[in-house]
Amino acid sequence: MADSAKSRTLVAIPARWGSTRFPGKPLHLIAGKPLVQHVWERCQSCRSVDDIVIATDDERIVEAAATFGAKAVYTSPDHPSGTDRIAEAAQAFPDHDTIINVQGDEPLISPALIDQLALALQADASIRMITAAAPIQDEAQVTDPNVVKVVFDVNGDSLYFSRSPLPFVRNASAHTQHFRHLGIYGFQRDFLFQFVAWPPSRLELTESLEQLRALENGTRLRVVQTHDLSPGVDTREQADAIEAHLKSQTA
Repeated sequence: MADSAKSRTLVAIPARWGSTRFPGKPLHLIAGKPLVQHVWERCQSCRSVDDIVIATDDERIVEAAATFGAKAVYTSPDHPSGTDRIAEAAQAFPDHDTIINVQGDEPLISPALIDQLALALQADASIRMITAAAPIQDEAQVTDPNVVKVVFDVNGDSLYFSRSPLPFVRNASAHTQHFRHLGIYGFQRDFLFQFVAWPPSRLELTESLEQLRALENGTRLRVVQTHDLSPGVDTREQADAIEAHLKSQTA
């Protein structure tokens, strides 16, 4: 955990009970532990984070968090997104200057990646929002609308995010590395509250990509490049696959 004398960083883990495809997902047991506990334990390994909180809409998750020693706060069940949920949770941590949103369904999230985002925010207050991307190795993902692509400028600031191929390669002889956007976000505290106060934007609604709200309001996101890909859990089959992976690591 981080030195409390420095800029303070909060990791907030949104954990919603009512997933359409997987109700109760945060408490689904993987290798004997609730899914959200795996995420929390990965965050516990971070060196540049001061506090971790689970932001949830269900008392069962609050109670479960207490059993493994995590802080948890009950937030409104009416939030339209995880970002709105962590903004409410962050109100209970007024001394934290930066907030990292770590998805509650990524039990293999890299602590080093979380630290990288936290350190960048701590070092440069002009970075209002930060995220991550990884090189796409499988060309089939370039045209997959479930894989969000991102392009960024020479400073590493995002230019656009899309579910379509981005950039579109017109010249077949051009060597282009496509990047997959990863769903981890960091915010300067004041910008987080500004972001959730803005109404959903036109491009955000068109692509169903919340981060486009920042771009449409004139804020570019810093994009950290990484090779760490942490598979999320959207189905029970994916949970089973991750459980098999975790058990193989301890065999």
